Amino acid sequence: MRTQNYKNHRKLIPMYHIVLLVLIIACLAGSLFHLYNSFFVIHHGKLVATILFLLSDIVLAMFFFYRGFALKAQDRAIRAEENLRHFALTGRLLDKRLKTRQIIALRFADDTEFLILSEKAANQNMKPDEIKKEIIKWKPDHYRA
Repeated sequence: MRTQNYKNHRKLIPMYHIVLLVLIIACLAGSLFHLYNSFFVIHHGKLVATILFLLSDIVLAMFFFYRGFALKAQDRAIRAEENLRHFALTGRLLDKRLKTRQIIALRFADDTEFLILSEKAANQNMKPDEIKKEIIKWKPDHYRA
């Protein structure tokens, strides 16, 4: 596994992020075409066309919602892990001013940078991308997809 850093830490899963999304959009477009034809051209098959269109909409919504639900669960786990990590290093929980996105960015910081960077992020209200760019010794996270 290659060394993870700021430039390559984002993970793209081609079969999910590209192929599946293109297939769902193609199904949605085809069902929309069929729906239009059934109502305005051939004047029959409206029920089937409507059901196909609704199913395509449902699959598209599921594509985004299921991914969002999984990421929310991962965000909660990361927040808890980083809070425990901060507690283990300092005996105190993370600063309440830190937002979840900031904490998620801080997870890439090595223990030697973590405390300084978490304090700086809280005091300066740093954006997650700014936090990641500040990290010198990168701690990889290969589990989040």
